[in-house]
Amino acid sequence: MLKIPSFEPDLEGRHTAENFPLPAQGDLWVFGYGSLMWRPDFDFVEQRHAQLFGLHRRFCIYSHRYRGTPENPGLVLGLAPGGSCHGVTFRIARDRARETLVPLWEREMVTGVYKPGYRRLKTAQGWIEACCFVADPKHRQFCFGLNLDGEARMILGATGSSGPNIDYLFNTIAHLEEIGIHDRHLSRVGNRVRDLMA
Repeated sequence: MLKIPSFEPDLEGRHTAENFPLPAQGDLWVFGYGSLMWRPDFDFVEQRHAQLFGLHRRFCIYSHRYRGTPENPGLVLGLAPGGSCHGVTFRIARDRARETLVPLWEREMVTGVYKPGYRRLKTAQGWIEACCFVADPKHRQFCFGLNLDGEARMILGATGSSGPNIDYLFNTIAHLEEIGIHDRHLSRVGNRVRDLMA
């Protein structure tokens, strides 16, 4: 059985790149299910298709920076309870792991809406453990009550420092399709956004 490293926040309750434990042995794996799949922004030595059980990909996070603003928030993906999630996991050489985690934390943990930790993933080559960023349902940016139309309208109307929210949506759908993953809910959101644009 895989042994997953324990991970505790620092004395101030923060989860930092510096106190995130590396695996007991071997390289570090990081799971991507949204923009990390098509824009990882870090060097890696291998990538694999992977499946995570017990959590699924969902537009459940209000974006106040990258794809929206506090006044006009967008929506970005998080891992929410239930189901499973197909994505991509990246292997980062152990001697580059710590320096890779620092900018990754700056990107993913800017508002603390994610709870990072290790999860078991199924790959064609066997089970691995990987760092996953899971949406925190207690965070003020967590959102899990919008219907399809509500998600589509929010995505259509928002723009942040990384560009329009619709670019994030369609880039994610396109990349998933390229690697043979069909996400039914994302496709429905995309179709509804196109209807609204028309």
